[in-house]
Amino acid sequence: MVKDSIDKLALDLERIQFLEEPLDGISFLLLADMYGVVYPSYPTITRGFKSLGLQVISASTVGVPALAQDLFYFEITSQVPEELSKHVVSSNKAQANWYRELLEAWKDAKPPPTTTEEAARLVIQTLKKNQQAEVEGLLAFYGLPLPHALIQLSAEIHTSWPEGVQFELHTLPVHAKAVGDGDGMTVYVSTADPRESGRIPSEVLLATAQRSKARAGKDYTTADALHLKITDSGYRVINHQNQEILARKYRLRLMGIDAPEMSMPYGDEAKEELVNLVQGKCLRVLVYGEDKYGRTIGDVYCNGIFVQEAMLKKGFAWHHKVYDKRPEFAAWEKEAQAKQVGLWASPNPEKPWEWKQNNRREDS
Repeated sequence: MVKDSIDKLALDLERIQFLEEPLDGISFLLLADMYGVVYPSYPTITRGFKSLGLQVISASTVGVPALAQDLFYFEITSQVPEELSKHVVSSNKAQANWYRELLEAWKDAKPPPTTTEEAARLVIQTLKKNQQAEVEGLLAFYGLPLPHALIQLSAEIHTSWPEGVQFELHTLPVHAKAVGDGDGMTVYVSTADPRESGRIPSEVLLATAQRSKARAGKDYTTADALHLKITDSGYRVINHQNQEILARKYRLRLMGIDAPEMSMPYGDEAKEELVNLVQGKCLRVLVYGEDKYGRTIGDVYCNGIFVQEAMLKKGFAWHHKVYDKRPEFAAWEKEAQAKQVGLWASPNPEKPWEWKQNNRREDS
């Protein structure tokens, strides 16, 4: 019966060309319910789809949507996945208590986990009073990293500014496409911020008011032209939580680190790691100034994580000692080098600044 339902769903998905992109977890579960694919456990349904040659979710994040679906279903039915008992020895009642606690923690997380590492940290923190073997069994069930595989990050968050910091920014949620590489991104700060509100150019304020009037009159051609004028001035109207916000654009460069260029080995991996850290999240940026390219140079904090620390410890960036003398940066780089993680898996990785210098010579 389940096979027949899956066959019908697969056929309809193919007809309406849904198969070009992976289905997100919630959409997958809802579609399955619509077609009568009852819930034995998310991994079981996923295997059924994969047996038909369908891609449900990308392999790199398989554990996150699987856990999300099981929590979603637990909230409705109070049932835990049957196959979990193959990985843990606790009773079904104990497992239900885990899922109840995890469901509350998942709801409280702002935003909820999007990477396997974030999900693993949430599970470990929420179930820290349980036996380690049981927690590790749950993590293994969802393909999430075990505790020893997670990079240990400092809990310290600066409440006072370090020496050299000029001011502080609080950004709107960062879009994945705004991340250019492993050490830079574009961010936006609401002009409702006290520091920004008095700095808006008069022509931007006028264009914003005129755009709102044009949209109210459904003159979208004029509204789009006015928005182009706004963006050319370094601002953008962003829809945030169903509300339009005028925001200022900042091109941000992470202080003290240098990630591989996109054309270098580990360039793609470094960018992907930075996306995983900041995507969909609001950032706290301690700004030191601007570089010669007009980029804002700063320390970046995200959900209590110091982003430069994470990039260095995971081996996706170098400590740029010329511009930043902080000893902890050097220590974090040495830690990654000793563990041979990230770019340090290569015996003699080329430094980005040397690579750029060599390529300039070749171009000339």
